[in-house]
Amino acid sequence: MRGCCASLPHFAGLPDCAEFWNNVLQVQINIQRLSPESSLPAAQHSGDAGYDLCSRERITLAAGGGRALVGTGIAIGIPDGFAGFIQPRSGLALRHGVTCLNTPGLIDSGYRDEIKVLLVNTDPSVDYVVEVGDRIAQLVIQRFERIEWSEVSSLDESERSLEGWGSTGR
Repeated sequence: MRGCCASLPHFAGLPDCAEFWNNVLQVQINIQRLSPESSLPAAQHSGDAGYDLCSRERITLAAGGGRALVGTGIAIGIPDGFAGFIQPRSGLALRHGVTCLNTPGLIDSGYRDEIKVLLVNTDPSVDYVVEVGDRIAQLVIQRFERIEWSEVSSLDESERSLEGWGSTGR
């Protein structure tokens, strides 16, 4: 056994971490192109958590807060026990002031309609044109735990306790 898994007993028998990540932790997600020219989500680098979502339409975001719900031309079938989260692309925000509203945007496993991204142009003076095929956001798929709420009359004390907004200083 070699690589990063060598010191972990529960990975005994795996030749290396690459095999584990490539075979054990992959989740198949069904995807439907709603138009032939729609791009499938793609990771730019191996190991990336975010898959780029592309625009299926040309749209202008007006300077100073112009916003639009931009279609991606795809629908996905997220399996039960997983959820999708739409996140902004950092380069788009840095270079053009264009980001996503309502982020992270939650896609529940039962949703089957087109994935759309709510974009906003925060640049105060320059309109931004989204072209067909532009990478506009990232989609991250995550497993989640089911929660069973247990109502109690009081909560256990913690080191932080009731300290909240601004309690750690400037």
